[in-house]
Amino acid sequence: MIPDIKTTQPFYHHLGKLFYAVAFSDKKIAPEEFLKLQEYIEKFWVQYDSLTDIFESDAAHLIEVVFEGAQFFKESPDDMFQSFISYKRKHENLFNSQVRLLILETARAIAHSYAQINKSELIMLSTLEIEFNK
Repeated sequence: MIPDIKTTQPFYHHLGKLFYAVAFSDKKIAPEEFLKLQEYIEKFWVQYDSLTDIFESDAAHLIEVVFEGAQFFKESPDDMFQSFISYKRKHENLFNSQVRLLILETARAIAHSYAQINKSELIMLSTLEIEFNK
């Protein structure tokens, strides 16, 4: 599937917000969480489509850029999560079962990458799963 650029770049931006929210839901981001995100981007997300950004880099790397930006500005994980949910509800067509599964797997991997999963991460993951099952 090769989605339209107007929907894909915001799609990746919102994934960055979501994965940041999961990692920062406990008010700290361990290096292992960011490394796990990078691993999943390289293993799975760069293969999602062939879209490139203005620098001719795979657009999936926008996930990482947005994650780092949110981290730098210490954005609220709840605000980032809600931004993702709002985007998802407006663009349901982008979230087929395969994409939802990959999003959940990535989010779970981030949450489990450092000292296992904690209560705040579990709540966020459960809320995400409920949203995807609506």
